[in-house]
Order: sequence, then structure tokens, then C-alpha cells
Amino acid sequence: MSPFKGQTGIKRIFNAGGYSLDGLRAAFTGEAAFRQLVLLNVVLIPLSFFLHVSRVERALLIAVCLLALIVELLNSAVEAAIDRISLDLHPLSKNAKDMGSAAQFIALTMITLVWAVILI
Repeated sequence: MSPFKGQTGIKRIFNAGGYSLDGLRAAFTGEAAFRQLVLLNVVLIPLSFFLHVSRVERALLIAVCLLALIVELLNSAVEAAIDRISLDLHPLSKNAKDMGSAAQFIALTMITLVWAVILI
């Protein structure tokens, strides 16, 4: 057992929930890209309920939007970890940040493609 592990049981669940809220708060206040994606989700998710699509299609429309938020959180976490290690320019740091950015690009492309395929 790791000495860095915290509580167990219900206390652990409450702590994890608090850490998650802290992460969402940090992303919202510190990451413009996350705020932009939240705005996109605030528009697209309610819009999906006004479209004449099946439940499965609606679920896909919503899922790809939420996936982009998840990818942005992970991308921001990678960037923060890299910056914590060093602010020096290094090829491996650049690769890590560029790969996170590429993942987000693919997630945004997926939103576009899924919405286009379902609506067209």
C-alpha cells in the first residue's frame, strides 16, 4: 500500500469528489480553451434535445461534446505537469504538449463529423 494514499471508504469518495470539483474549477478559471468548450457544450447539448433524432443519435451528439471536455482536461493536465517539471524548451516537452493538442483537435473534428453525419 502506498504511503501517499489517502482515506478509504466513504471518506475517500467525498475527497475524490472534492478533488474533481477543484480540477474543474482550476480548468474553468485557468484555461480559456476549457471555457470555450464549456460554452460550446452549453449550446450544443440543449440543441440536441430540439433536433428530430433518435435517442441513440442524441446520446452520440452529447457524448462527443462531453468527450471533448474530457480530452481538454487531460491535455491541460499534461501541460501543467510538463510546465511543473521545467519551463525550459525541450523536444520531449514539445512532443507531449503537441500530442495533447492533437488529441483535442481530433476530439473537435469528431464533434464536427458526428454532428454532420447525424444531421445531414
